[in-house]
Amino acid sequence: MEQRLSMVSLGVESLERASKFYAAMGFAPAGCSDEHIVFYQLKGIALALYPRDLLAEDAQVPAEGSGFSGITLAYNVREREEADRVLAQAKAAGGTVVKPAQEVFWGGYSGYFADPDGHLWEVCWNPFFPIAEDGSIIVPESLK
Repeated sequence: MEQRLSMVSLGVESLERASKFYAAMGFAPAGCSDEHIVFYQLKGIALALYPRDLLAEDAQVPAEGSGFSGITLAYNVREREEADRVLAQAKAAGGTVVKPAQEVFWGGYSGYFADPDGHLWEVCWNPFFPIAEDGSIIVPESLK
């Protein structure tokens, strides 16, 4: 298996509500999207929105579940002030700011929002992980 991630699929209660939220966040659906699934082409990866019950059925696991799933998505910003702007955008789009952006112990600045289905996104300014011109994150060889 290659060291890469191809797609993240989010199980959603309402495909219409979720797609409206992501549209308000600036995401444009890919042309192959339809009334059953919405795809977004991101930089080097794809994001999919799919009904939660159908996604669980496909994986052959129960659809019930609540609380923290053990996974967060992250959006790294290029400058510290952008973190606050993205969190405000998420709130205006119908999301919930779970943790306002704040200085963190390792030297960055981050906060969290939940989309309308409770999927957690960290919005983070990390001075140690630069962002390339194409938007990809650069993980350094060392943090020293």
